[in-house]
Amino acid sequence: MLDKKHLMIQQLTREFAVNEIEPCIDYAEEHGEFPDELWEKAARYGFTGCCIPVEYGGQGGDFFSSILMMEQICRTAVGAASMFMANSLSGMPILKCGNEEQKQKYLRPVAEGKKRCAFALTEPGAGSDTGSITTVARQDGDDFILNGRKTFITLGPTCDWAVVFANVLKEGGKKALTAFIVEAGWKGFSRGKREEKLGLHASGTCDLIFDDVRVPKENVLGTVGGGWKVAGSGLSAGRINVSSQALGGAQGCLDEAIKYSGERVQFGKPIAKFQNTRFKIAEMDAKIEAGRQIIYSAAQMVDRGEDALLQASRAKYYMSEVANEVAYKCLQIHGGYGYMQGFAIERFYRDLRIMPVYEGTSEVQLMVISSAIMNK
Repeated sequence: MLDKKHLMIQQLTREFAVNEIEPCIDYAEEHGEFPDELWEKAARYGFTGCCIPVEYGGQGGDFFSSILMMEQICRTAVGAASMFMANSLSGMPILKCGNEEQKQKYLRPVAEGKKRCAFALTEPGAGSDTGSITTVARQDGDDFILNGRKTFITLGPTCDWAVVFANVLKEGGKKALTAFIVEAGWKGFSRGKREEKLGLHASGTCDLIFDDVRVPKENVLGTVGGGWKVAGSGLSAGRINVSSQALGGAQGCLDEAIKYSGERVQFGKPIAKFQNTRFKIAEMDAKIEAGRQIIYSAAQMVDRGEDALLQASRAKYYMSEVANEVAYKCLQIHGGYGYMQGFAIERFYRDLRIMPVYEGTSEVQLMVISSAIMNK
């Protein structure tokens, strides 16, 4: 059971999603991003910095609150999730590993919804195998010269800065993975073309390119060689966050299927009256609720300061797979109409396909889980 505070957050977010996000979906699908006015409204409600401390421009809520928020947002539009990345992947590394100056300069405006930040780890040849990162940073006096390319970067087309991971070459050719906060306006920083994706049309994605970008030493996030710690600082939170996106999207699919099955008449009665339809819906509901409990427990572990990596991987694997199963079955309930643009189920079906792929593939989650439970 949710307490009064969390129930209020859940209800407030649901109302915001229905009243503010839903009317903007068609615009966002066409233009590749939600309008600036919606970002401003989200910031006024406190959503963009839900679990960021008050002293850094946020609301000071717990991580569980941000998960409840994300679930309700994605229940309406999965593509809207990128508006709230400060609460997880792009914000957590700065919050946990940044110094006071970095938090005030870079985290605060993101939490307040005034600026946008991206997380740039993946490369064309380094997805799950992050050990193959080829982006390099060469020290030059008090600065670092950054060269490389990052790919599939969410908010890449509009970010004001990015947390970028590169190898600093040290004596003997030893690589030291290091995180940098890199501003988009710096010379040598450029963006690739906006990617045309199967789904998530409302969330902009592109490559980030670094050609002799001069990064001052004060923009090292954490320590030189401490890049794995920085990446890991947001790992559990990021995976739980994506799980909540999948959860919200799956619930949105089920909402649509329940509504449609009550309206669609075949053989003289609504298809909701047929046992086959009812059993499908019951089965999906049970799986969604099971995923919800795994995700909620993982988020509460983060708030208690416990190691949530295993539970986060369980949540990410299970809910990603279930969301796609639910989307498939709900589209099937819609029949031919589910395949038509203009029906929400068609958009959910496209958007949810990414869930087993990004923020660590399902195969990576199974590696984490098996290693943990088999003590290897």
